[in-house]
Amino acid sequence: MAVRIIGTGSSLPGNIVDNRALSRFVDTSDEWIRERTGIGERHISTGETVVSLSAEACERALENAGRDAGEVELLLVATCSPERNIPCAACQVQSRIGAGKAVAFDLNAACSGFLFALHTACAYVEAGMYANALVAGGEVLSKLVDWTDRGTCILFGDGAGAVYVEKADRGGILGYVQHSDGARGNVLTCDTRGLKNPYADFSLETAYIQMDGREVFSFAMRTVPAGILEVLEKTRIPKEDIDLFLLHQANQRIIDGIARRLNVDPGRFPSNVSRVGNMSSASIPVLLDELNRKGALKEGMKLALSGFGAGLTYGACVMEW
Repeated sequence: MAVRIIGTGSSLPGNIVDNRALSRFVDTSDEWIRERTGIGERHISTGETVVSLSAEACERALENAGRDAGEVELLLVATCSPERNIPCAACQVQSRIGAGKAVAFDLNAACSGFLFALHTACAYVEAGMYANALVAGGEVLSKLVDWTDRGTCILFGDGAGAVYVEKADRGGILGYVQHSDGARGNVLTCDTRGLKNPYADFSLETAYIQMDGREVFSFAMRTVPAGILEVLEKTRIPKEDIDLFLLHQANQRIIDGIARRLNVDPGRFPSNVSRVGNMSSASIPVLLDELNRKGALKEGMKLALSGFGAGLTYGACVMEW
């Protein structure tokens, strides 16, 4: 039995913020940002939420798949920026789209979140517990960014992507791997509300994304090629047979560096980071939906997907479209 992506969808805020707009309130420039990241613009929420963006992405994935929300049996939302701790974003999305039959819950593995959620959905379907699943990655990172810190505010964007998966007789996801390195997790953090009760007060004045960019870059350069090679070895597929490598869209320099490490033509690494920035768990499903809707994904193509991020976490999978 295979688990195959049948439909894709995405949703981005309408407000587009380019590098020149950022330079009006932080010490940066279009040239400085492009040279270091490859990012030219990003979509920033003016009221859109993780739930509203994820719900729209899910509806578009269902429409693309030709399925109804009432058929969905499992609904997962990968996010590290929900508006509420409870109820979870997935339950709110379930309500919005009318997927009343679905079991719904969130998963947080930061920028690896969509892949971890996709792997989780596959495990449930492969085990026979559910026949299908909706998997979304949604983020509104703009509320977690310190807009006076040019090292982080230039990087992130908001958005959501989703896929609908179900059992299939052929193709689909051929194998996956995932790893975590919690001992090094302090290189990329974002605190939440501090402890404050009648017995203690560790409340925080700010809770913004903090990142050691050099360490994150080094982590990605080491682990992403290793993860991709691991899943290729596991599935016995040579890298030459992979048509496209879809990476987490963190930084164009990282994507280009990984292509060099793997000794693979950079043209096989599609990218949209210049237009949307780093959207954490939303980046891979949004890129996948863009490629699907413009007809770049042909039946039988082999794709390698890889995510990496806070935790530290990383993972990869290989699929036949």
